[in-house]
Amino acid sequence: MFKKQIQVLTIVLMAFLSSCVDGDLGPLNRFDDQPDAIVYDWSGVSDSLQNATYNTYLTSGGTYRENNTGNERFHYWWNAHMLDVLVDGYIRTNDESYLPKMKALLQGIRSKNGNTYVNVFNDDMQWLGISALRAYQATGDEEYRTVGRFLWEENKKSWSDVLGGGITWKSDEPLGKNACSNGPAAILACLMYQVDGQQDDLDWAIQIFNWLKNTLVDPQTGLVWDNVELVNNEPVFNRDWIFTYNQGSFIGAATLLYQLTGENTYLQDAIRTANTSSTSSQVTTQGLLRDEGQGDGGLFKGIFVRYYSWLILTEGLSESDRNRYVAFMKFNAETFSSLGLKRPEMIASPNWRQQPGEVIDLATQLSGVMLVETASVLQKEELL
Repeated sequence: MFKKQIQVLTIVLMAFLSSCVDGDLGPLNRFDDQPDAIVYDWSGVSDSLQNATYNTYLTSGGTYRENNTGNERFHYWWNAHMLDVLVDGYIRTNDESYLPKMKALLQGIRSKNGNTYVNVFNDDMQWLGISALRAYQATGDEEYRTVGRFLWEENKKSWSDVLGGGITWKSDEPLGKNACSNGPAAILACLMYQVDGQQDDLDWAIQIFNWLKNTLVDPQTGLVWDNVELVNNEPVFNRDWIFTYNQGSFIGAATLLYQLTGENTYLQDAIRTANTSSTSSQVTTQGLLRDEGQGDGGLFKGIFVRYYSWLILTEGLSESDRNRYVAFMKFNAETFSSLGLKRPEMIASPNWRQQPGEVIDLATQLSGVMLVETASVLQKEELL
């Protein structure tokens, strides 16, 4: 991964945040001669968030409950991202206490899902496949690779020539193709290629990405539309739904394909979408990734952040682009840590500019953890 040698930046809080300085800002260092200047220990904040999430949301079966008030409902794809977050923690710390948590969650998802990993929602399986392959890359445990391959093979069954290609959102609904079931599919195929080295997997990744780009990406702005459906034998596009996670998964797929192939067109695809996403009022509000509510929407920003950071760390990105993207991430992370994170409970808000309410879904919490884990990576690379 790219490592840039620059001096660690000192964070100066704006005047309207000054009241927060005297409160609990979590793990940080303060300069005695600069009372308004702080340096965040993002790894320390990540540890606190990881521990709070584990202690608050864990159920007896190794999976994680719906919210912080005891609702035990199981969400397959939220738990898939919980595995991804545990992998983040393990990679950052090399702390072996993460390993049994990861394995219990992987096996708990199967148990909660009727003793199978098969799910009618293709994107749910994609997210678990991605998490499993990242777990394999981090640990070498063959069970994760086996699960990743199984889920990838299941997903390929939902590709069809309807609407010119693409993988359906649901395996039993052949007439609708969504960005959320193709961006992650391309990422999964890329990771499968990294793990097994089979050219067929890379070919699939390219095919899926090309369909997504040519069908659901605005050629002028790079913004990713949500879906297209075949209605009365005519394609009907939903261009009004612009969600952060669709932008993020497209950026991630383009970035991986650039890294794997060296073809600059993929890098330019990622840059175009990242540039627009960082500034568009459809994605941000005054420089902050917008509040997309709770439920499934609570996870959207975290997905964007993860794959946006992959682009930041990619060799070949210009220094000017990298610096702008880092500044965007810095503002989001600092704002969240100062305003959107409830202490000492370490519970995340869906709106990163304000304190959370009493009920916070696991999905919302995970976006907060992803943001801070990403800040930890950037800090380790001496970019924050």
